[in-house]
Amino acid sequence: MASLVEAIQQAEDHSTGEIRVHIDQNSDDNNAKIAFDVFKSLGMDKTKERNAVLFHVNFEEKYLTIIGDKGIHEKVHQKFWNDLHDKITSAFSQGQYFEGLRDAILETGLELKKFFPIDGENHNELPNEITFS
Repeated sequence: MASLVEAIQQAEDHSTGEIRVHIDQNSDDNNAKIAFDVFKSLGMDKTKERNAVLFHVNFEEKYLTIIGDKGIHEKVHQKFWNDLHDKITSAFSQGQYFEGLRDAILETGLELKKFFPIDGENHNELPNEITFS
């Protein structure tokens, strides 16, 4: 998991955006609601530019949700998230779990850099560690 944290740090390096990964092990029929609850509980809806992105993964349920807050979503639109989701799930289907997440994190970082470049100091608003439940 340390390498995913490094990918997050690299992706956030030239942007004010924030990226988090949450691995969920709970079984529930409403994975999308759980992902939104995690997004809020991690304070991802409170960033200054509303440009946080959550990768919420439940390997047991074979479920992936990507949530981009209002600021980034307005810039990249739903097609970006759909394409990213397809790339990750394709990698997952080949057993490339780390690679799929890492590549998606880095690609997200490029979009964040494009639309939310740093201007002066780059304060990390949210921790970069992987969270679990």
